[in-house]
Amino acid sequence: MEMAKEWTILAISGSLRQQSSNTALMHAIMGLSEDSMQFKEYTGLVDLPHFNPDLDKENVGPKAVELFRKQLREADGVLICTPEYGNGVPGVLKNALDWLVSSGELVGKPTAVISASPSPMGGDKAHASLLLTLHMIHAEIVTGSTMIIPHITLKLNVDESSITSPALKDEITQMLEALTLAIETKKNRD
Repeated sequence: MEMAKEWTILAISGSLRQQSSNTALMHAIMGLSEDSMQFKEYTGLVDLPHFNPDLDKENVGPKAVELFRKQLREADGVLICTPEYGNGVPGVLKNALDWLVSSGELVGKPTAVISASPSPMGGDKAHASLLLTLHMIHAEIVTGSTMIIPHITLKLNVDESSITSPALKDEITQMLEALTLAIETKKNRD
């Protein structure tokens, strides 16, 4: 009997807040994942220097940048959960993605994108902006793996990092299945 493959997913929250709904959502998703998915949380957004092309010599940047790139290279897929700040992507997340423009770690990498907000719009502007950036750096945005979640505070227990909405739980389960399928398809192609 063939053993099931295990895929590594790098999980990134676009928020630095300790009580972030998006970080709690990301942790809840990590807990809902299938046995075939091993999540690794990226916690280095705060350590990345401001993007400066002069510091990025021949794809060798500052130490924190190299660690970020290494973790992305080792991951089979990526999950990004982000809030919306000022009608856009939080600066720390955009800064991290700017460091990947010339190095290519996200090229063809199956990627799931979620924006969640207490507002009725669910962070739609951040979501749209993030997708524009990810498309530009050629991440593989997986069909069925993008979500905008309005009123997140009514669907999530932040203190316990648990999803309280059965409908949202079902949607996230389907999203994880789509991400797993995309990773398996890519691995079979490679």
